[in-house]
Amino acid sequence: MKFVPLLVLFLIINFGSLAIGSWLMGDGATSPWYTNLNKAPWTPPGWVFGAAWTFIMICFSVYLTYLFKDYQSPLIIGVFALQVVLNIAWNFLFFNQHLVLFALITIVLLTLVIFYFFFTFRVDAMNSWRYLLVPYMIWLCIATSLNLYVLLNN
Repeated sequence: MKFVPLLVLFLIINFGSLAIGSWLMGDGATSPWYTNLNKAPWTPPGWVFGAAWTFIMICFSVYLTYLFKDYQSPLIIGVFALQVVLNIAWNFLFFNQHLVLFALITIVLLTLVIFYFFFTFRVDAMNSWRYLLVPYMIWLCIATSLNLYVLLNN
């Protein structure tokens, strides 16, 4: 498949999954449940989340385009699908259902999936493109710490 159509496909899938996750979180960060939580002192302001996820999903879509252009296997498709499901599920579990422990397990699994991409597909041309995953990896580590803080302090 050519680069541009593949990139467009991944942008649609990734931003679509963010939209679904946002829809499933209900009132999310503006809900009384969330606003009354004891949150970590390093919790960024709300606008940072949107900006971060936009940048992350653009980088991730470019990475996936190069990955799928050169490597196509049921395993890679499955791992990508798992990433989509975990990313959507976290919003639902944390914000909608207030299942903070299950959300923490979900975000840890999501983090492991992204680290799997980074450390598994690092040969040939993918070696340099995998660094597009670093913002996602950093953000997931921060988000995991925020989720853990909420679990331990509420």
